[in-house]
Amino acid sequence: MCRSCSDKHHSFTAVWIMVAVFLAVGPNHAEACPKNPLLSHTETCIAGQTPQAALVINSACDKILKGDFESAQQIVGKSTVSDSEGLRELRIIINEYMAVKARRKALQDKVYQIQMNELKELRQKGFSDDINDISKVFSIVLKISEYANKEQKQALLKDPLLIRTTQKAKAMAAEFEAKGKWLDAYTICYSKLMRIYQDNEAYSDYAEQLLEKADIWASLQNSPCETCEERYAGIKKQMFINAVDVLDSSYVNIIDYRRMTIKGIGRCKLLAEVMSKLGVDNEYNKMTNAQYAAWLEALEKIVNEINQSQTDMSKDEFVDVFNKLLAMNESSRTGTALSVTLLIAQFAKGAMSGLDPYTVIYWPSQVQDFEKAVTNQFSGIGIKFSKQQGLTKVVSVLPDTPAHKSGLQAGDIIKAVDGVETKDISSDCVVKRITGPEGTKATLTIKPYNEDKTRDITLDRAKIIVPSVHGWQQTETGKWLYMIDGTDKIGYVRISSFNSRTADDFENVLCQLEENGLEGLILDLRSNPGGLLSAAVEIADKFITEGLIVRTQPRFGMSTYISAHQEGTHADYSVAVLINPFTASSSEILAGVLQDQKYKRAVLVGQRSYGKGSVQSITSHCGNGAQLKYTMAYYHLPSGQRVESRDLMEKLGRTNWGILPNVNVKLQSDELRKIANMQKANESVVTIGQDDALSSMNRYSNQETIDADPQLAIGLLVLKSKMIQAGHELAVAAQQSDRGSGLQNASGGFPIRTLRQVPQGIKNFIRNGPVLSLIFRLGLW
Repeated sequence: MCRSCSDKHHSFTAVWIMVAVFLAVGPNHAEACPKNPLLSHTETCIAGQTPQAALVINSACDKILKGDFESAQQIVGKSTVSDSEGLRELRIIINEYMAVKARRKALQDKVYQIQMNELKELRQKGFSDDINDISKVFSIVLKISEYANKEQKQALLKDPLLIRTTQKAKAMAAEFEAKGKWLDAYTICYSKLMRIYQDNEAYSDYAEQLLEKADIWASLQNSPCETCEERYAGIKKQMFINAVDVLDSSYVNIIDYRRMTIKGIGRCKLLAEVMSKLGVDNEYNKMTNAQYAAWLEALEKIVNEINQSQTDMSKDEFVDVFNKLLAMNESSRTGTALSVTLLIAQFAKGAMSGLDPYTVIYWPSQVQDFEKAVTNQFSGIGIKFSKQQGLTKVVSVLPDTPAHKSGLQAGDIIKAVDGVETKDISSDCVVKRITGPEGTKATLTIKPYNEDKTRDITLDRAKIIVPSVHGWQQTETGKWLYMIDGTDKIGYVRISSFNSRTADDFENVLCQLEENGLEGLILDLRSNPGGLLSAAVEIADKFITEGLIVRTQPRFGMSTYISAHQEGTHADYSVAVLINPFTASSSEILAGVLQDQKYKRAVLVGQRSYGKGSVQSITSHCGNGAQLKYTMAYYHLPSGQRVESRDLMEKLGRTNWGILPNVNVKLQSDELRKIANMQKANESVVTIGQDDALSSMNRYSNQETIDADPQLAIGLLVLKSKMIQAGHELAVAAQQSDRGSGLQNASGGFPIRTLRQVPQGIKNFIRNGPVLSLIFRLGLW
């Protein structure tokens, strides 16, 4: 129950008792569960249904809640039970699912055939060595693979055109590498090959190595936002040694120092290779060919010595190798004249990757950006933008921010920030130039989306807290719409991340929805990367009365237990949670807790979550302004199940990471693109004084939004099935005009309220049978 509405609940108790009496005498509403052995496996009767109908509905809904709509259809179709409202509602839900499935299948078949025809045309046209044709062949093959079955994929991999394109692409990638263009080699060739030939580990390993080289190369470039010298300023050897001390005592697992050493040295090898390809004008390019060869030989010697050793490496031995590496850099024979700060940073990055993807040192120059990412708070102007084809385009403007008040709006192009053109700088660099200390000014050169000329606007930076709780559509004035199905009173809330305000904002939304008669909730956690665990726990607590929410287990010491509190728990309405492969960290914990066998509070729809499964802690023990983020524990759900880490499972050759949904719905790339575009349009905010823009804005209705999003559409159908099983009456097509005004009872007397208008606690009380005899004994009738 909404905390702010709790007082109202008590004041209306007498009224609801009378409503309970009215419901009891109605022919289509709750009755006491009969002692029928056929119903012994069900938890409760279903309000308004005969025992036989309740059995059929329960069986069919159980199948739907596992994603097996086909079996549910058979159960309902074979039933000899006389028709009831619940069965009619369920039949409509099943038919709607079959329609969604048929539409998706037809679209997939159509796209598959179109792409096969395009591949045929290219084959007839003849192979070209042009880079654009290579990219086109790969793009078509990837599209076909997405929609093809297993046999079709196997046949596709043997296609002569694909084989020849692969050979040419690999040769072209080698040419790019020779010129030090590692990102081009990755983009043109290996990023595609690793997706086409998913079982070929050599392609994926090589692609990862290309990305590492590209990352090193990018870190050595000056930009308008940061020079190399600024990037590596303040890095000290002792910072890394202090970080290793913390990890040795507090990391979640026993550390494999041998692996850390090999990964660190491997990164230094790649650093040397990149250095050898740098242009002569780069300040770090001081390596001769002889130095390069000597450096690689010395590094390989260390690796061989480690591999020949039969004993595990200790922390001290690891630190000794690190010190030896720094000494080698200064040697007259093996020295490379590398910057010491650069060498420390690159060795540390490689070594940390030998632990997991989430253990990272943030050097002094990186700490501010890291804190922005963690808190979702910064000083800026309040916009979201995208970078495409060199254009920095405003995607949305946050309400009540400097950008909103200045006249900026979605679609505007930011040509420059403080005189620095955005065309040739990265998104991160654009962010750095726009953000800054609160109260300072930023001058943007913009080209309004509906004008040809540019103009300058100057804004005062202010503290920005990025909202994390969203509805299905934002009105032109910035107000969110949360009720996605007003007929059946189903709400929709999307949480994009977890910050210090998320739980309170979510509480306010729930109260608003409940005051408007909320009966079911879609909680969208798709593409939520996580954030504060405490915020996710607070939200889980709103749905669970008591008991364990999550346990964290470190390597040493006691487990940490976080439990639910009865105070502040909301009504027991049905909940469906949407997840996808980018649901990570705190968001997959929330999803897992609500799904957990101990509570079964929600049904999950979508795809397997990311699989982070671990807890990170942050310490400044490195000293001198640096911070270490490290993995210190694993998550365990209420039933004891550990949320498995994708990183660990992939190393073991397994795929059971993260949280698996009850109902699996995989989206195709075309669907993902359409959902993203529709979400972008539905979240646009018209700027103050720009009402004329309304006519050019393309917004979508709730039904259009649902139809474009199969995960949301199927999630709603699953939720409605769960609501039927819980005793709700849903609107059916033939009766929609009757909803909301009440139904007449069999004798044509007073209107009887539907169950959706009765608080859940009263519903449960009514369904437990003794309520009627209690009323009669007390003479309340």
